[in-house]
Amino acid sequence: MINVERILVVGLPLPELVAYLEDFAHTEDWDPGTMSCVRLDDGPVRTGARWRNTSVFRGRRTDLEYRLDVRESARLRFVGENKTVTAVDDLRFSVDGNGTRLTYRASLTFKGLAKLATPFLRSDFERLADGVSTRLPAAAVAKGT
Repeated sequence: MINVERILVVGLPLPELVAYLEDFAHTEDWDPGTMSCVRLDDGPVRTGARWRNTSVFRGRRTDLEYRLDVRESARLRFVGENKTVTAVDDLRFSVDGNGTRLTYRASLTFKGLAKLATPFLRSDFERLADGVSTRLPAAAVAKGT
């Protein structure tokens, strides 16, 4: 398993940041690996909502189906799966002055033969997490205004 964590401060009130991030389609704005992310169901975003996320990692395209697993006032958790990996994005929020402190944790559990590559992929996922920490605050503020 690979775990990465970043703590960010975003210049939006907590409810606005949660509202922006609960729509996983916005990963197109802030996740450097995401090429597209499309909602698979209709209606308001709620627990159980689903998205198809297409990413490029190490030059290869991969699709994961994500679902909103936890939706609370100060926490969101998305679980994405395909035949080779289960990805969990766990976002926790707290008030930080006029903004919001976001603790972003991503965990990846590889399946089958892909497990063998786990030790060699950590640095790549650390770089992706660095990209998230750079892009997410600006993207959220731009969409929130």
